[in-house]
Amino acid sequence: MPHAIFVETGLDDGAAAAAYAAELPGCAVFATDPDTAAAGMPRRVAEFSDWLRGRREEAPQFVGDNWYEVERAAAQPSARATFSLDELPPSGEEFARYLRWLELAREELADAADAVADAGAGMAAIELQDRAFAAELGQELQPPESEPIDGFYQARDALTAAIEKAGPGAEGVRRILRVAIADDLRLADRLRRGLP
Repeated sequence: MPHAIFVETGLDDGAAAAAYAAELPGCAVFATDPDTAAAGMPRRVAEFSDWLRGRREEAPQFVGDNWYEVERAAAQPSARATFSLDELPPSGEEFARYLRWLELAREELADAADAVADAGAGMAAIELQDRAFAAELGQELQPPESEPIDGFYQARDALTAAIEKAGPGAEGVRRILRVAIADDLRLADRLRRGLP
């Protein structure tokens, strides 16, 4: 069976691209070019599914590894790409599941950050993104904390509150969940590999 991939170009100031599995929000491959990102999807889906199962979450069973690109969009300087699927609100069950996946991704990132001496730049980027997403969903934000790790957790809490308050029908909520999960897992992996 064919499975859809959405490709985002122009990440990291044009130095990277991402491929997202449409059926697994947050499951992404980041690479230097779109074709390499898309080609890595079968392996990433298997890894992501194992990661979910290891945390007692259900993961869909995929028949075959026929992943193909159905849509491509460029990230903008102030916003990540939006795909057609992002415009569909998740069901209540999907929404609850994706919120759990976001929390699992956050735990993964926190564990990786705790294991390194300096996770500053990456954590600061996630904090800024979380604050922007929370504001996009209408959350009133507190001034950022002066300590970087405190600011990171403050932004995490603000984003969670914004998503929960907005609910599954809010415009952009599927995109926000997809990107937040993917970026948390990406940074956790980079930190574990000793990359900035």
